[in-house]
Amino acid sequence: MYQMRVGELLVDVVRKNIKHMHLAVYPPNGRVRVAVPLRINDEAVALAITTRLPWIHKHQRKFVGQGRQSAREYIPRESHYFKGRRYLLNLIEHQSPPKVVLTGKPSIDLYVRKGASRTKRERILQEWYRQELKTQIPPLIDKWQKIMNVSVLQWGVKRMKTRWGTCNVRARRIWINLEIAKKPLQCLDYIIVHEMAHLLERRHNPNFVALMDKFLPNWKSLRQTLNSYPLRHEAWKY
Repeated sequence: MYQMRVGELLVDVVRKNIKHMHLAVYPPNGRVRVAVPLRINDEAVALAITTRLPWIHKHQRKFVGQGRQSAREYIPRESHYFKGRRYLLNLIEHQSPPKVVLTGKPSIDLYVRKGASRTKRERILQEWYRQELKTQIPPLIDKWQKIMNVSVLQWGVKRMKTRWGTCNVRARRIWINLEIAKKPLQCLDYIIVHEMAHLLERRHNPNFVALMDKFLPNWKSLRQTLNSYPLRHEAWKY
């Protein structure tokens, strides 16, 4: 990897044995990275980046303007989100196996053994988020497979720093970011449709946009809702 300056923009350039150039802007500070086919020279890369400057600046402004939570300590009365709703953490020490309970109150009850470390408390809550997502995803995939006439062979949930979801077209496998559990349920719907649309169109081109407009006409509004919620604190490394 090396860096290229295009005007005032510093870009990370990675050369790979790929067919097409891939440009991306990453949170939290709008770092720009481009993956470039081996056959394309630096002059062509700089020209391609120049033509995408408005798109790059738009995404950089979005990341700068988006709220970000401070690092969570998993202590009493700390704010946590689930399905778009804000809850206060209620830490309960007991001698039985750990668990997370929602009682209808504006709090998440986190049951842990006495003296449980911050890392342990985080792991318990993150696993609860994971299990909640795993109950929400299958019926949505079943629903959209019928509507979109595509099939998902595998799916999973994992923590991702730069994407809400990914799709491996060849394996027909989609991954959902664990953080989606904290967002409104309709945002999960949007991410699933987005990733499944890649089974019909790999790239984010006009055909992809047309597919999203066809299957989920309000997808732009849902994307805006998703991006309006605070992002999780991260020690961002690349």
